[in-house]
Amino acid sequence: MCLNVVLGLFLLLGKREWKLSITLFTSESVTDGHPDKICDQIADAILDAALTEDKNSKMAVEATIIDDFVLVYGEANTQAKLDYAAIAKKVIQDIGYTETYHVTVKVSEQSSEIYKAVTENEMIAAGDQGIMFGYATNETESYMPLSIDLAHKLSKKLSEIKKDVPWLKPDGKTQVTVAYENGLPSYVHTILVSASHDEGIDHETIVNTIMESVIKPVVDSKWLRDDTKFIINPSGSFSIAGSFSDSGTTGRKLVVDSYGGMARIGGGAFSSKDPSKVDRSAAYYARHVAKSVVAAGLCDRLEIQLSYAIGLEGPLSIHIDTFGTEKKDISVILDTINRNFNFNVQQMIFELDLLRPIYRETVNFGHFGRDGFPWEDVRILK
Repeated sequence: MCLNVVLGLFLLLGKREWKLSITLFTSESVTDGHPDKICDQIADAILDAALTEDKNSKMAVEATIIDDFVLVYGEANTQAKLDYAAIAKKVIQDIGYTETYHVTVKVSEQSSEIYKAVTENEMIAAGDQGIMFGYATNETESYMPLSIDLAHKLSKKLSEIKKDVPWLKPDGKTQVTVAYENGLPSYVHTILVSASHDEGIDHETIVNTIMESVIKPVVDSKWLRDDTKFIINPSGSFSIAGSFSDSGTTGRKLVVDSYGGMARIGGGAFSSKDPSKVDRSAAYYARHVAKSVVAAGLCDRLEIQLSYAIGLEGPLSIHIDTFGTEKKDISVILDTINRNFNFNVQQMIFELDLLRPIYRETVNFGHFGRDGFPWEDVRILK
């Protein structure tokens, strides 16, 4: 750095010490065998089964699990013939649990008033009021925050290796802390993994397996430092797991499902809900918008908020925040969004092709940041 620049900085700072701003940010994820995720998968397997037979199904059927007991409950309006108990048991078996579960079902017909509000006009209207957020950042290739991106990949890997490691059980959690310097990810500060296992497995075996088969294959060494902390099964034994360790309920992992806490979230969960519920369809569309705008280079980060009222076709409000990273004026970005995207409920459903049985696949490792879903496609903006 030349002398003039150094002198200029010295005068500008008024003799204050120049320091990088370092902050820590943490996100968590869970495996497919976590009790809450068992319930999310049951709910969305039911939704998929309904949409397979009747694409106009209106569904809000959830689940709760504790020990060997499962309660499937909610509201439905569908022509599909569904064996709710059989679907729930099949999901639990697919995850890898071998215990015998008892399922009680209490599903009522959807309120006629809600059904009328959604369907009485030619255009599909919002199935409820609410606020939804979409977010994207260019700090990773997935346009997701690094902390949640890595946490999900670790959870996915942990779920995958259980078929090759016979003493691993399906339940597990991951957590990643990232150090940011002046708003940009610099390095991984801490990686935490909790993996359930059979009784009698020594801690050293668990640590070595997780390091070699989960962490090293997933986390690029460029993010690691000599002082990066690795914490594996800090509670010691984790042999009592799944619903025998903790109860689970559909819709309790909203932050895991969205942006790992880096962005705001709406009040409604995704799983169990057909796309007439804007908690789901509008949140997916908002992610599509945010990702497309950031990918177009209009800003480095974008959060978009939408709001809806039951029975109305379009949004009540649209708000965006670029966190000071905009490359164009905010008004230009908002005009670009309004010119390229249609936020009417029926149009969002049509554009993202949401009347298909795709929802169980969305449940694990985040609804956002994974290829294969239409809301992750980048639209070329005009």
